[in-house]
Amino acid sequence: MADHCSDCSGPRYLTSFGRRSFIQVGLLGGLGVSLADLLRAGEVRPANLAGKRAEGRAKSVIQIILPGGLAHQESWDPKPEAPIEYRGPLGVVKTKMPGVVFSENLSRTAQVADKITVIRSMTGRIPDHAQATYQMFTGYLPTPAIQHPAIGAVVAHEFGPKNNLPPWVGLPNVPLGAGTGYLSSKYGAFELGADPAQKNFQVRDISLAKGMTEERFERRRSAREALEDHFRQVESNPAELDAMGDFYQQAYKLISSPEARKAFSLDGEPDSMVKLYGEYPRRSIGKQLLLARRLVEAGVRLVTVMYSGSQGWDNHTRIKDAVSEGLPAFDHAFAGLITDLDQRGLLDTTLVTVTSEFGRTPKVNENGGRDHWARCYSQVLAGGGITRGHIYGASNATAAEPDRDPVTVENFLATVYHQLGVNCEDRLLAPGGRPIDIVRDGKVVDGLCAS
Repeated sequence: MADHCSDCSGPRYLTSFGRRSFIQVGLLGGLGVSLADLLRAGEVRPANLAGKRAEGRAKSVIQIILPGGLAHQESWDPKPEAPIEYRGPLGVVKTKMPGVVFSENLSRTAQVADKITVIRSMTGRIPDHAQATYQMFTGYLPTPAIQHPAIGAVVAHEFGPKNNLPPWVGLPNVPLGAGTGYLSSKYGAFELGADPAQKNFQVRDISLAKGMTEERFERRRSAREALEDHFRQVESNPAELDAMGDFYQQAYKLISSPEARKAFSLDGEPDSMVKLYGEYPRRSIGKQLLLARRLVEAGVRLVTVMYSGSQGWDNHTRIKDAVSEGLPAFDHAFAGLITDLDQRGLLDTTLVTVTSEFGRTPKVNENGGRDHWARCYSQVLAGGGITRGHIYGASNATAAEPDRDPVTVENFLATVYHQLGVNCEDRLLAPGGRPIDIVRDGKVVDGLCAS
């Protein structure tokens, strides 16, 4: 049965850290609170076991989230031969894969279909936004007993920062289901909370406070270090001060590094590059994905990009209008991203994922929309050692059930982790010394991985 949401205007996606104004570093400096949340010490796993894992074929991930449950019939898995009540209101477009079609609003992506893999046999159990989002990020069903870390937090924990940049960036933010769970908050997403498509775009938390020169900033850092040295001599818990010192050192490195700050800016990108990703009024996905490319190129391990289109993807009514208004901008930006990464030689080492928490009902409802449907839907992978130009699995004639090669959420995440060099059966320590699998019952889908 389809599960109707109580508010058909779409689900609310709250962020894990609110955006707040500047506070002082102790009594001496100026940093943003969300940066503190990102880097604050207090991990439960021994420090010598964190941030030491060797990289896999994929060195970084661009994780594109289409929240609300994008209809697979109106995107990656159209059914042009099905009766109209199942087929829906949209036409199709041929792709570079012989015999494969996408929905008509993915015409640009159809031209780079030879560089991506579409899974048409995803299958889940939860037609609820919040719970399915939690599972999509963590690989676990929600439970009141424990909160599990999202993939971005696990990646931050296992690999650590690179080139003075946060391991995990949310652009502009991440949903509530994507938290650090039982891991320290230092592994949480650094959320920009700002739209790169807006004029005067600036990431406040990595900018020096007004009136703060580089020289003055350095003097304050030195003063703080001297003060902490004094505290270590008189306090009974020097380990806590050492941990906080690590947090401040990471924060100072980010703020004081011109290369790191440059990665968060679109300055210097030529007009031709902006056009490659697309310019749509009131649609920021093009510049978000362009910024995501800059971030992974500079060393960010995982970038989460949230794109809701014009009306979100929870289209219980008038699905033709909603998808046709919101999907073309994504189509342009996604095709541009794949093209750009490929031309730069980054696609082999950058894994791109396009996910939604579930799909939509096989049959169009009386309001011209589709309701929640978890039993069959589509996801997309590209780069990072994933097979190119591939349709994996298939749905049945009405897109209601997997017809062959079903892929669970756990298996999808296990495959992503595998490409990064992480065995999802490895365990992390929760509070109390309890070992927990990164993803339980997840198996790598070999058919998705290039030989």
